Amino acid sequence: MIRAIRAEWTKLMSVRSTAVALLAAVALTVLIGYLAAQGGHGNANDAPRTVDHFSFVHRELTGDGSVTARVARQQDSAPWAKSGVVIKASTASGSSYVALMVTPDHGVRMLADAETEVTGGGDTNAPVWLRLTRSGRDVTGYESADGRTWRKVGTLTARALPDKAQAGLFVASHGRNHERLAGPGNILGGFRPTTGRAVFDHVALAPAGALVADDWRLTDVAEAPVTVGPPVEIRTASEDPGTLRRAGGVFTVTGSGDLGRVGLAGVGSELHGFDRVKNSLSGTEFGLIAVIALGVLAMTAEYRTGTIRTTFSASPHRARVLAAKAVVLAGTVFAAGLAAGVTALLLTRPIQRRNGMGPPLFPDPSLGDPTVLRAVVGTAATMALIALFSLGVGVLLRRTAGAVILLFALFLVVPIVAQVSSIGVNTWVNRATPIAGLAVRQTIHQLGDAISPLGGLAVLCGYTAVALGAAFWVQGRRDA
Repeated sequence: MIRAIRAEWTKLMSVRSTAVALLAAVALTVLIGYLAAQGGHGNANDAPRTVDHFSFVHRELTGDGSVTARVARQQDSAPWAKSGVVIKASTASGSSYVALMVTPDHGVRMLADAETEVTGGGDTNAPVWLRLTRSGRDVTGYESADGRTWRKVGTLTARALPDKAQAGLFVASHGRNHERLAGPGNILGGFRPTTGRAVFDHVALAPAGALVADDWRLTDVAEAPVTVGPPVEIRTASEDPGTLRRAGGVFTVTGSGDLGRVGLAGVGSELHGFDRVKNSLSGTEFGLIAVIALGVLAMTAEYRTGTIRTTFSASPHRARVLAAKAVVLAGTVFAAGLAAGVTALLLTRPIQRRNGMGPPLFPDPSLGDPTVLRAVVGTAATMALIALFSLGVGVLLRRTAGAVILLFALFLVVPIVAQVSSIGVNTWVNRATPIAGLAVRQTIHQLGDAISPLGGLAVLCGYTAVALGAAFWVQGRRDA
């Protein structure tokens, strides 16, 4: 087998069209990715960097002390809805604070002045006990499952907490991006505020001071709505005020808005819909033109020139010859695809940043990120699989023109027709045909995604296995 692989490697590399096809595959992938990055512009990063808008049930806390409460129930109004305890310089939006909160999807978080974030229990949900203890400008957060055994979350320093601060409960719920498919690739939607709801009990402030009936007050910590040029409008909160209903020691609070900074505590997560990695790798479809041609010619060129008889005379085991071709072809195309993917990612990253599609809302993709690495390596694997699929079709048809026309129609024409037909047809094509393999480039789930990245790769593997299996069967049963 090793000798057969060496022979196929020598044949493949001795043909001038091999180097041309590999170079074209890399060049087209990188060039189209570069052009796609140049054409992508956004202004979402021009939105407010910090957000301080929530319902605040509070009392005055003089000097050092603590505020404790159990979040008994929390409505799942948004993935990053926030309910918890906070010590704040005043009720004015933008004043210094330290907050400890629980979220429906992201556990317990501690935040200071939209500058520093600490993660608590990653899988913790309500009910959970929360406590903030102040010592000067330093505030320590604790969480507990039962109110007896406490775990320290962290200690953060507030920018400016006066001797007389406000402490208590808060509820915030960020806006959500509601989207719908109006047609293949045409997503319509809008950014709508949500309203959160939380039930607190076992609320305590120490030192308590003199208690009066209306000691706890509800204030909407509010900021002016901001519009950042069309089409980005940032509405962090509903226009409806928050509410407080109290029954003995149980507080039911509703509120809207958010607390934090873009890129911190989930702020801006609903606007992060641009897949930078997929944009960088958008030239893959064009690189496939060269990959398909190379895969077909790997076999049909020998049929056309008659050298296939010499090959089978030197190595009568036909299955071994085809297996060696497949190994050499897949390895060569995978290496070229990997080089193209890494180059495209590194080349387009600064362009995307200049065009407004960079941090903090759109983090820079890094090959150290497993999701990004999966997309890049998976794209190279997809190109190698399509080369093998083309090899199988070439064996079955034996004619270069027929095989190339059939494959170009499948990988280039059919997707274009599907995009201008209907949502159902487009979804089916991208889910149930070999095109599904290109889904491996996705690193962010979007409404129009027809299939998961690994699911799409599995579909392509199935088609490739069938094509190669048929090629092995047919080649062993017909004349050269």
